[in-house]
Amino acid sequence: MCRNLTVLYLYDNQIKQICNLSFASNLTHLYLQNNSITQIENLSSLPKLSKLYLGGNCITVVEGLEKLELCELHIESQRLPLGEKLLFDPRTLHSLSTYLSVLNISNNAIDEITELSVLHNLTQFYAANNKLQDVKELELVFSKWTKLQKLDLSGNPVCHKPKYRDHLIMICKSLEVLDGKEINETFRQFLTNWKASKEAKRRNMDEQFIKQAA
Repeated sequence: MCRNLTVLYLYDNQIKQICNLSFASNLTHLYLQNNSITQIENLSSLPKLSKLYLGGNCITVVEGLEKLELCELHIESQRLPLGEKLLFDPRTLHSLSTYLSVLNISNNAIDEITELSVLHNLTQFYAANNKLQDVKELELVFSKWTKLQKLDLSGNPVCHKPKYRDHLIMICKSLEVLDGKEINETFRQFLTNWKASKEAKRRNMDEQFIKQAA
C-alpha cells in the first residue's frame, strides 16, 4: 500500500525511532518535527528523499545520510543534553555537499562552523540563536559558499561585533537577505568602493614609506 507516497507528515507525535519506512521508496518529503528521535537512521531505503524535517527532536549528531541526495535538511532546536552542541559526522557532510542547498541548524548551541565549509552548494543557511562569535571564521566559510542567497545568524554573539553586517555583505557576493533584512545593492556598491579606496590609500602610504626609507 501507498507505494506512490511522496510526502509524509509524522510531526508532533511521540516517535522515538525512524523505522518502517522502506515501503515508501518514492518519498520526497519527510516531516518528523517535534518527536523524541535520538538518532538519524534507516533512511537509506528512501533514494528520492530531497527534504527532511527533523526540528525539535533529541538528535545530538547529524549522521546516517550518506546514501541520500538531500536538497534540504532542517534540524533546528534539538533538545540537547546540558552543555552539549549539535555535532556533524564528516562522512555525512561530505555526502551532503553535492546536493544540499538549504540547511537549518538554528538553536543548537553551535559555536563554530568551519567543518561545514564543504557544503559549497548552499543557497540558504539558517543558524540563528547559536553561539557563533568569530567573524574571521565566518568570512572563511562563507567565502566558499558562492551561491549563498539567504543567511540568518540573528541571536548569535557575532552579531554584536563592529561592522558585522558590512563584513558579511562584502564576503557573500550573492547574498540577498541577511538576518531577515534585504541587502540594498546600492549599499553593497558603496562598501565595495569604500574598501577599494581604503586599500588604494594604504598602498599609496606604503609606497611613500618605502621611498622615504630608501
